[in-house]
Amino acid sequence: MPIEIKMPALSPTMEEGKLAKWLVKEGDTVASGDIMAEIETDKATMEFEAVDEGTIGKITVPEGTEGVKVGTVIALLVGEDEDASAVASAPVPAEAPKAETAEAEAPKAEPKTPESAPAPAAPAAPQTISSKEGRVIASPLAKRLAAAKGVDLDSLTGSGPNGRIVKADVEAAQPGTAKPKAAAPANDTAPAPAAAARPATVEMAAETRALLDDRIPHSVEKLSGMRKTIARRLTQSMQEAPHIYLTVDIRLDKLMAMRAELNAALEKQGVKVSVNDMLVKALGKALIDVPECNVSFAGAELIKYERADVSVAVSIPGGLITPIVQDANGKSFSEIAKATKDLGKRAKEGKLQPAEYQGGTASISNMGMMGIKHFTAVINPPQATIIAIGAGEKRPWVMPDGSLGVATVMTATGSFDHRAVDGADGARLMAAFREYVENPLGMVA
Repeated sequence: MPIEIKMPALSPTMEEGKLAKWLVKEGDTVASGDIMAEIETDKATMEFEAVDEGTIGKITVPEGTEGVKVGTVIALLVGEDEDASAVASAPVPAEAPKAETAEAEAPKAEPKTPESAPAPAAPAAPQTISSKEGRVIASPLAKRLAAAKGVDLDSLTGSGPNGRIVKADVEAAQPGTAKPKAAAPANDTAPAPAAAARPATVEMAAETRALLDDRIPHSVEKLSGMRKTIARRLTQSMQEAPHIYLTVDIRLDKLMAMRAELNAALEKQGVKVSVNDMLVKALGKALIDVPECNVSFAGAELIKYERADVSVAVSIPGGLITPIVQDANGKSFSEIAKATKDLGKRAKEGKLQPAEYQGGTASISNMGMMGIKHFTAVINPPQATIIAIGAGEKRPWVMPDGSLGVATVMTATGSFDHRAVDGADGARLMAAFREYVENPLGMVA
């Protein structure tokens, strides 16, 4: 009996995903551990590995399909003693959703004339180049290794299923064999640029049509899974968590001076500490000092955390993600700098694992580098605390001796879930955060 390959839950909160790309096709043989597909969750694109071995008898959900529910049968795998042809002719399971691709949703074109219709393609033999996409068939890991070693994938013969290039093939190749890509020749067979630039047609929902003003030039695009999740979670946060906002002005001069000394000392190690790295540390220390704010509201219970895992808001194409600096209170400035650099880079590449961006005990959102002086942030559920950081700027300031001077000052606003955090406790957290920033030696004492 064929084995049903189902849409996996790649994170604890995943309910559906997009089957971004199949890396195998019907008739391919797979073994346990082979990468079969790339699946796009709300935050990242992740590889899906085979658990069993056998032959792909039927792919029931085509690549590009959005909104595939967890548990939906996406392919059928047959064993050695089973008839793959019988499985291939089986009907597609009813629960397989329709592909929401531009091709599927666009109006159907007029039938082609016999003169323009392409000739039937001959059955393709196993080969290295995919005739469908004109690309080398290689696992994502093999492609990354090839790019790092400078290996030309076109020069390799794959040892994987159907001639697919795998990690071992790249490791055995000589580095530095990559050739610069030649420019595409300009000839009459090249596709017209206008056809490639034509926007895809999407099927609009009734509420979209009701809002649309056809008098204004416009385009309509489907919401990505990430944007849908952001909309859902932020709406949930604002509807369910009564926000209370507390704002303080914080002097940065001592912090900036310490940062300059730290970076001079760390220059040989190639580490550069940012102001935001130091603010992450300050929030981590403040959360330990005021544990009443290092909590999550769970309805009938209140969850209290003994470690400060600070989520850092990072803007990425198409949305926002909050990678977590674990144990921010216990890490050194250089450790936080290395962690935030790595997390931010992989966040923008879509390579974070769910455990690296789901969870955390509090968040920090810094828009100061964009020149924003003051803003309020929406709480990132199930957390109860987030601090919004504004730009540091020169302001008139009353010095400790009572004289009037000029200081570098930023505005920070804490948003708290009032179900879990009382105003007085939130005020204590903001005071502790300000104390660590204005007297940064306290963070290393």
